[in-house]
Amino acid sequence: GRLRLDDWELRDDVQQACKDLWPQVTTENLFQITDYAGYKHEFLKLFGFERDDVDYDADVNPEVEFDVVTL
Repeated sequence: GRLRLDDWELRDDVQQACKDLWPQVTTENLFQITDYAGYKHEFLKLFGFERDDVDYDADVNPEVEFDVVTL
């Protein structure tokens, strides 16, 4: 069998909790009743942002040579 990565999110109890909470979410309380901040942080990490293991102040060379693969 296969394990879906979104298996937890598809559970009936989790779906019901989301349905119950969604009508209460407003611009004013978004950060209090959701984990939007955690979601955003994890999402940005996928693309190299907000990572603890990256020194964003370090000097970098914007011109890096690399081998091009030709088909």
